[in-house]
Amino acid sequence: MSIKKLVQMIVNKTTANSKPHPTPAQTPYDLMGGEPKVRELANRFYDIMASDPQAAELYAIHPLPLDNIRQKFFEFLSGWLGGPALFEQKYGHPRLRARHLPFQVDDKLRNQWMYCMDKALDEVIDNKVLRDGIRQSIGQLASHMINC
Repeated sequence: MSIKKLVQMIVNKTTANSKPHPTPAQTPYDLMGGEPKVRELANRFYDIMASDPQAAELYAIHPLPLDNIRQKFFEFLSGWLGGPALFEQKYGHPRLRARHLPFQVDDKLRNQWMYCMDKALDEVIDNKVLRDGIRQSIGQLASHMINC
């Protein structure tokens, strides 16, 4: 299966509640480099959020230290990208929108979140087609978190 076709499959998954689609032989998780790269992406995301002034408001609503949330984000990304469903095994269905309802997520916070994710994707994922497909799909998921 071509990377372009695989990315199209990723992009068609619009939210965590989307109906499952056939699992390709090589998932984005595999194409990225598996556990080490997914962990690197999750950690880089939080490194950027914690240090970049453009994400200050987003950082301010996160519980410190960031160790637990880094791990949970890695576990979520693992399953979301087609690897082991670590988050679901530990905590059940992610129910992302419900988990984010206690926070006022507006366009500004969504854009700060995507700013951090865009930078992390650019630094961690070398394959442009894969990177852009993940960016588009996770951007749709981030927009779904807006609740005010």
